[in-house]
Amino acid sequence: MTKEREALDRKLLAVALVVAIGAVTPIVDMTIIGVALHTLSDSFHTGLSTVQWVITGYILTTAMVVPLTGWATEAFGGRRLWLVALAIFTVGSLLCALSWSIGSLIVFRLLQGIGAGLLGPVGTAIVARAAGPNRMGRAMSVVGVPLVLGPVIAPVVGGILLDLVSWRWIFLINLPIGAVAFALSWVVFDRDTETSRGRLDLRGFLLLCPGVTLLVYGLVNVTSPGALTSAAFLVPVLAGAALLAAFVRHALTVEKPLLDLRLLGNITVSSAGAIQFLMNATLSGAMMIFPLYYQLARGESPLIAGLLLVPQGLGVAMTMPIAGRIVDKGRPSLLVLCGIPLLALGFVSFTMAGADGSYLRLGLSLWVIGVGAGCTIMPALTTAYRALEPRRIPHITATFSILQELGASGAVAVFIVVLEAQLAANGAASAAAFETVFWLPLTLVLLCLVPALLAWRSTTPRAGTAEPELAEVGS
Repeated sequence: MTKEREALDRKLLAVALVVAIGAVTPIVDMTIIGVALHTLSDSFHTGLSTVQWVITGYILTTAMVVPLTGWATEAFGGRRLWLVALAIFTVGSLLCALSWSIGSLIVFRLLQGIGAGLLGPVGTAIVARAAGPNRMGRAMSVVGVPLVLGPVIAPVVGGILLDLVSWRWIFLINLPIGAVAFALSWVVFDRDTETSRGRLDLRGFLLLCPGVTLLVYGLVNVTSPGALTSAAFLVPVLAGAALLAAFVRHALTVEKPLLDLRLLGNITVSSAGAIQFLMNATLSGAMMIFPLYYQLARGESPLIAGLLLVPQGLGVAMTMPIAGRIVDKGRPSLLVLCGIPLLALGFVSFTMAGADGSYLRLGLSLWVIGVGAGCTIMPALTTAYRALEPRRIPHITATFSILQELGASGAVAVFIVVLEAQLAANGAASAAAFETVFWLPLTLVLLCLVPALLAWRSTTPRAGTAEPELAEVGS
C-alpha cells in the first residue's frame, strides 16, 4: 500500500470529525443531566426518586436499541441510519426543552435515548469502514478525543447554563450542534451503496433486547447493599440473564442472528471484547467515585471536584493521537499491554490517598490513568476491527456496545454497594472508605492483563515465521 493511500486524508478526517461531533453530544447531555437533577426536582416540585427516571429511562431505551444497530446498519446503510438517529436525538432534545411536566420530560428523554443508542455504534462502524485497517488507529483517535473530553467539560457547562439561564438550555444547546452535525453528515458521508435487506431475526430481537434492558434495569436499581436482595434487583436481573442465555444459544444455531456471536470465536476479537467490558466497568465506576472522594473526604464543592478531574481527560486527549499513529505502524495489542500497568499505577495512588494526600500527586495519578486509558481503549478496538471483514464491523460494534453498557451498569452497582458499606463502617466523610473502594477499579484493571496477553499472543509472529496477517472472520 502506498504512503498516499495510508495518509489520513481530508475526506477521512472530515468523516471522523463529523462522527465525533454527533457522537459526543449524547455523552455530554447525559453528564449534564446528572448535574441538573436537583434543579429539575425543584422546577417540577417532584422528588428525586421520580426525577431519577429522566436518567434511568434514557439508559434503558439506549440499552434496548443498541442490539439492533448491527442488523439496521446492514439493512439500511450507515449513512442513512446515522442521519435518522441524529434527527431523532435532536428533535428529542427540542421536545425535552419544551416539556411541561416531569412526565413529559421522561417520555421525551426516551425518544432521545433511541437516537443516542444508535449514534455511538453506527458512528464507530462508519469511521472503521472508511479508514480501513492501515488508518484505523489514527481515525479512531480523532473520534475518541472529543468523546473523552466531553464528560470532563460537561459539568462545568451544565453548571453555567443552570446558573445563568435555565434547565431548558441544557437541552436547547443540543439543537445547533445536532443541526450542524446533520448538515455536515449529509455532505461528507458517502451515500450508502451496499445494503442487505435481510429479514430481522425476530426471535433474537425478542430475546436480546428485553434481556439487555432487564439486566441494566436491575443493575441501576442498586442504590444500597440491601437492594441486592430486593425483588427490584433479583427479578429483572435473573429474567434478563435467562433471556441472554437463550439468545446465545439461539445466535449460535441460526444462519443470520441479530448479532453474530460467532465472531467472538476469534481470540483477538473476544479478547478485545473482554477488555472493553472490563475497561468500561473500571472507568465508569471510577468516574462515579472520584468526585465523591473529593466532595465527601476532602470537602470540595462539586465544581472544584469536577475541575480536579481535568488531568484525566487531558491525559487521554494527549495520548490518543500518539497512540493512533503507533497503532497504524505496528501491533496495537502491544500498546494495550503498556497502557494497563499505567492505569494500575494511577489507581494504586488512590488506594493511599487518605484525607490529606497531595492534590499534585493525585492530579498526576489521574493524568497517568488518562494516559493508560488512551493507550488501551481505542487500540483494543482497533485490534478487533482489523481481524474482521468490513461488513462484519457493525455486528461487533453492537456487541462491544452491549458489553460496555453491561460493564458500566454492573460496576456502578457494585461500587455503590461497597462504598455504602464502607461509609457506614468508617463514617460518612472517611477517606479510609474510599481507599478501600479504589481497590475495585485496580482489580478490574489487573484483570485486563489476561485478555490483553491473549490478544498479544494471537497477533505475535512465532520464531521463523513472517509477520502474521490477522485471519478475517465471518466470511
